[in-house]
Amino acid sequence: METLQLSGIGMTSQRTRDRMVERLEAQGIRDSAVLEVMGSTPRHLFLDEALAHRAYEDCALPIGHQQTLSQPYIVARMTELLLAGREPPARVLEIGTGSGYQTAILARLVAQVDSIERIAALYQRARERLQRLKLYNVRLRLGDGSRGWAGQGCYQGILAAAAPSRVPAELLAQLALGGRLVMPVGSSAEQQLIVVDRHEQGFEQTVVEPVRFVPLLGGVMRQQ
Repeated sequence: METLQLSGIGMTSQRTRDRMVERLEAQGIRDSAVLEVMGSTPRHLFLDEALAHRAYEDCALPIGHQQTLSQPYIVARMTELLLAGREPPARVLEIGTGSGYQTAILARLVAQVDSIERIAALYQRARERLQRLKLYNVRLRLGDGSRGWAGQGCYQGILAAAAPSRVPAELLAQLALGGRLVMPVGSSAEQQLIVVDRHEQGFEQTVVEPVRFVPLLGGVMRQQ
């Protein structure tokens, strides 16, 4: 039964995942490693059972607490941008664990993922899902992601799934020399996906494309 749930049937089957990968390729995703991981990760496990049949549609889906699971294209695009043109970063900091799906994708592509979630209920569910998938190179923390994960040194990659009005200085300070940050930035009316590379001369920012994410909020929501 467990194997069947992981592999999926019908609208959650491998055939459905293969069609999703074909769609991602048509949308411009080129990184073969990203496509392989997207095609083999059971996205339906990261949604409530009532929504599992929609897991491989090209849309964002609710996960509770006014949060969403980003559409497959955005997950693949942000992952591809983080990895593009260099060796996979050894350590990645993820801001906003959410359902844990983006975390799982990253964990299969890099050596270590540290992920922060501010909502206790989402944090607990994500932890259970990642353990179920035996992704042991992930560390989760319940905390304020806008401040990063202080005291852990610098990260070669930082990826955020929520949009601040500007990139928090704390995140830039935790980005290693030669590292890359990928995140949405802007207001509820207008957001852009940006890439920030850290060089010896400073930070270089590139605007990629318009996006829509939930806002990056501070604090911790501990009530279930």
